Amino acid sequence: MTSDNDAQKRLRIDKWLWAARFYKTRGLAQTAVAGGKVKLNGERVKPAKEISAGDELVIRSGELVWAVTVVTLSAIRGPAAVARLLYAESEQSAARRTAQLNDLRAQAGVRGDRKGRPTKRERRELERWRNG
Repeated sequence: MTSDNDAQKRLRIDKWLWAARFYKTRGLAQTAVAGGKVKLNGERVKPAKEISAGDELVIRSGELVWAVTVVTLSAIRGPAAVARLLYAESEQSAARRTAQLNDLRAQAGVRGDRKGRPTKRERRELERWRNG
């Protein structure tokens, strides 16, 4: 049986990721850890792996990558401002993520918002443009 003091020192990684708001649900956090999207101290781990303060995590979510150090443990999901206090992101990670977000925003302008086949109106405009 573990005491409350031991419970404060260690926590499941999936529960911490959910409380720190990296994933919307605990199930998504479990899937990400099991799928190798989260590395603890450079190693792939299982969702039940316990973490403690001072551990380093590399978290990949979509195209974004966070490199964070666990500052505090919390099993309770609170407001985003409180969740931000649970970890410290390295300056290199923040700069890389900002650059990635800027690239994604720039590409969004090139791609445009239209997806799929052209509408009837767009098709007619294309035909008029091609035929002169």
